[in-house]
Amino acid sequence: MRTLLIQLLLCAAVCSGSPRDRAARDKDNSMELVQQYLENYYNLEKDVKQFVRRKDSGPVVKKLQEMQRFLGLKVTGKLDSDTLEVVLKPRCGVPDVGHFSTFPGTPKWRKTHLTYRIVNYTLDLPRDAVDSTIKKALKVWEDVTPLKFSRISEGEADIMITFAVRDHGDFNPFDGPGKVLAHAYPPGPGIYGDAHFDDDEQWTKDVSGTNLFLVAAHELGHSLGLFHSTNSEALMYPIYNALTDLARFRLSQDDVNGIQSLYGPPPSSPKDTVMPTESVPPEPGTPAACDPTLSFDAISTLRGEVLFFKDRHFWRKSLRILEPEFHLISSFWPSLPSYVDAAYEVISKDTVFILKGSQFWAIRGNEVQAGYPRGIHTLGLPPTVRKIDAAISDKEKKKTYFFVKDEYWRFDERRQSMEPGFPRQIEEDFPGVGPHVDAVFEAFGFFYFFNGSLQLEFDPNAKKVTHVLKSNSWLNC
Repeated sequence: MRTLLIQLLLCAAVCSGSPRDRAARDKDNSMELVQQYLENYYNLEKDVKQFVRRKDSGPVVKKLQEMQRFLGLKVTGKLDSDTLEVVLKPRCGVPDVGHFSTFPGTPKWRKTHLTYRIVNYTLDLPRDAVDSTIKKALKVWEDVTPLKFSRISEGEADIMITFAVRDHGDFNPFDGPGKVLAHAYPPGPGIYGDAHFDDDEQWTKDVSGTNLFLVAAHELGHSLGLFHSTNSEALMYPIYNALTDLARFRLSQDDVNGIQSLYGPPPSSPKDTVMPTESVPPEPGTPAACDPTLSFDAISTLRGEVLFFKDRHFWRKSLRILEPEFHLISSFWPSLPSYVDAAYEVISKDTVFILKGSQFWAIRGNEVQAGYPRGIHTLGLPPTVRKIDAAISDKEKKKTYFFVKDEYWRFDERRQSMEPGFPRQIEEDFPGVGPHVDAVFEAFGFFYFFNGSLQLEFDPNAKKVTHVLKSNSWLNC
């Protein structure tokens, strides 16, 4: 009886304390899981302090907000149920942000005929099923580009496809069933271009397990040079999404835009050619960086980099990296318009302003700010100004210049008002520049004015043009 009483007391003590202890353990485990997720996919430094307070603005919270923003979640900076649910979902092992040393510049294959080899096979599917699935996954990209793929059975292919478990020789081990499904490397020699699939998954042709076609098509997108997309409808979204109707699979427009920004559209046959009419304008071609006639729509700095806008695209030039990156505007800022008129950065606000027609937008990093677009006339411009040709903000003087035809206005960033006495003639205050400006930005204490395929280096202190250069000289041409 005494023994039974002791057992009952012990049970009461353990049972009364266990729900709270279990909840605390679950919370700690969830925090550890999210922190590891941020380290793996969002470039969070290891061993940083975990978030402990609701208003904490430390590195983990900032990275958590970055992750929530990228994956289309509500940006709370907190470990809420929606965030934890996404963290627990299976996904691609390629990072979403950071680790860009893996993808220097804008890597792509310099040829259109690529080879692939299936080095080994999973036991989950017949070999011919794997063969046909990989072929189908490559055809997804072949249909919308000039690329062609040929399979070889031995030797070194451009794209080597393997199934492996845990540590498999690339210092990027798999983690068992669930979580990371596969990873791939961008175009290049050696391991670059290769795709690895975790054979601890249950690979299937349907959605009863992990669908090999969906994962392979995603990973082969990386093998061709695509990054992850923030568009949850895109194939290149990092989280695995099992479709219930695989027969109706189609690439999203976001995926098509991305791959065609690297390789262009497929060559059209005569029967596919449609003569343009007034109601169907011809699709503009992808601009070439070293075209001697290249001109820019707008140019702006962004956190030490320079963005060169042209049609639907922009080049991203970092002084630390030799090769400029080339992107669709919509791949970074889906809500921004294409064919912008002007752009400028106000460094003190960590904000870039994008102008088109009578409206302007504000962006910080990858995020378009709330409350935009706004009308350009809220800046104090007269209603006769329908659009701005170029703009630049002088970080030292805290003045922003708006160029319209052969005139310019000046905006005081401290007072947030347009200065009196304007407009003035461009040629009066910027002798040698004008009478029209396509784009302008500041670097190394100089203003660089662009007009057509030429740029003028202007010394604002000496008030004179010091060099005449080709517009695309910043793109290593």
